[in-house]
Amino acid sequence: MPKKSFSELINSPGMPVLVDFYADWCGPCKTMAPILEQVAAQHQGKLKIIKIDVDRNPAAAQQFRVQGIPTLILFHKGQPVWRQSGVVAAPQLNQVVQPFLG
Repeated sequence: MPKKSFSELINSPGMPVLVDFYADWCGPCKTMAPILEQVAAQHQGKLKIIKIDVDRNPAAAQQFRVQGIPTLILFHKGQPVWRQSGVVAAPQLNQVVQPFLG
């Protein structure tokens, strides 16, 4: 299966895509991982969550001017509709994605 481009990944039809820009060495990023798993489980089939390692994918991080990690960006129909740097609690994240779920 060919590797999908970043723009193909965020253009998931009919489904919002939450992108987590992170790095393996980043402490707050590790805190974010179980929160993202919880949110993914709550919205299974309605929300796509993608993790982008900024060290391995500097072009994607540059494209969206990611300066601090973790940075979360929510894409709806391929467009960024929300972004925040730092750890975001699950209830807050659920509130953010709710309006975009089909």
